[in-house]
Amino acid sequence: MEAGTSTTKKQPRDGRQDPAWLRLTFHVVLMLIALMMMTPFAWMILTSLKPLSEVEMLNPIPTEWRFGNYMDVFTTENISFGKYYFNSILVAGWVTLLTCITSAMAAFAFARLEWRGRDTVFKLYLATMMVPIIVTMIPNYTILVSMKLLDSYLGLIIPVSFSAFGTFLLRQFMLTIPPSLDEAATIDGANSWQVFWELIMPLSRSGLIVLAIFTFIGNYGSFLWPLILIKTEHLRTLPVGMLYFDTVYAQQTNLIMAASVLNVLPMIILFVLMQRYLVSGIQLGGVKG
Repeated sequence: MEAGTSTTKKQPRDGRQDPAWLRLTFHVVLMLIALMMMTPFAWMILTSLKPLSEVEMLNPIPTEWRFGNYMDVFTTENISFGKYYFNSILVAGWVTLLTCITSAMAAFAFARLEWRGRDTVFKLYLATMMVPIIVTMIPNYTILVSMKLLDSYLGLIIPVSFSAFGTFLLRQFMLTIPPSLDEAATIDGANSWQVFWELIMPLSRSGLIVLAIFTFIGNYGSFLWPLILIKTEHLRTLPVGMLYFDTVYAQQTNLIMAASVLNVLPMIILFVLMQRYLVSGIQLGGVKG
């Protein structure tokens, strides 16, 4: 019995175990850091549930819980908060879908196809990651002017639907897939597209999920490019809409906090639902990289 217990208990590699006081101190420090990080978020939620008369009180707990603040955010005049919500999710969703497709196709070409100059082109492609995004804004804006795509959904989606980082990430996943699978599929009569779509894409699901999460989060919170491109009120995304919301209702802090909670809510839901894939994907990608 004792022998069985000793084999199932996890022991440190060097045979030593940290003292109890050290583990306790470590956990206390972690809890304090977590508490410090959660405090502003908790304050935001509690303030969003207060009536305006209690916003400046020191007591963080509302004496009157006012859930109607969230409904007021959607019914305020001159601010189409629901439309901003829809625009952000629509744009981020399409950018995520297109980025996953274009990155996967590019990664397949760099990882699985043999062609002259492939590695050199891949290095040049990676070099674009060192170019600051702000540098590419003027060329992108000029191109969109010539294509008459200013102030449109396509102008928000197309320029950011290609990712060198996504290509690199998926290439690392695809390199770990045995080449013998490609050869077997080719012998069975599959062409390059069928190998990519029916074989490599399903096996790269973990990398695609990680890339989708990063892309959605990055584009959902994008502010500068939509601010420059969009002039029409009903095409504004949520980060830009928050700017106008803050300008119009700056004196109503409880509504600002309610709008801020609604702003981050999709990100929290996404993280909770995809946490397992996010953590495992980052770890796997790090090992493969």
